[in-house]
Amino acid sequence: MKGRVEFLLKWKGFSDEDNTWEPQDNLDCPDLIAEYMQKHKEKEEKKKEVKRKSTTDAPADPEERGGKKKKEEAEKARGFSRGLQPERIIGATDSSGELMFLMKWKNSDEADLVPAKEANVKCPQVVISFYEERLTWHSYPTEEEEKKEEEKKD
Repeated sequence: MKGRVEFLLKWKGFSDEDNTWEPQDNLDCPDLIAEYMQKHKEKEEKKKEVKRKSTTDAPADPEERGGKKKKEEAEKARGFSRGLQPERIIGATDSSGELMFLMKWKNSDEADLVPAKEANVKCPQVVISFYEERLTWHSYPTEEEEKKEEEKKD
């Protein structure tokens, strides 16, 4: 919607009448988004397979055939094969049995699931930034602070 990605949300405990469209920027559920994107991608691939199987006659015109082939290749391009530069990692999931990152691309509103192994090699700084944003530091009291606490107890 207006260049922004939105998701139709079904709210827990509410009926379908209360479903709302929400911009991706407002959502803090990267695992759910990644899972949805993976399922959506699988559905699209199945639809393409069905279309290919149902098409029995190839077009006679070679230009028409070439145009369709280019279109299919453009539709197939996902992740790093799109030739875009990664901007940041929105989330991560291992719902497919492999760690995948939901990657936001520079100059694109579309995000893709990419294997973490590939991202680790092709854009290590983006991966490091993702993990750094999620680090939680725990501080432990120094010996001096511990002594003061013990003195207070006595």
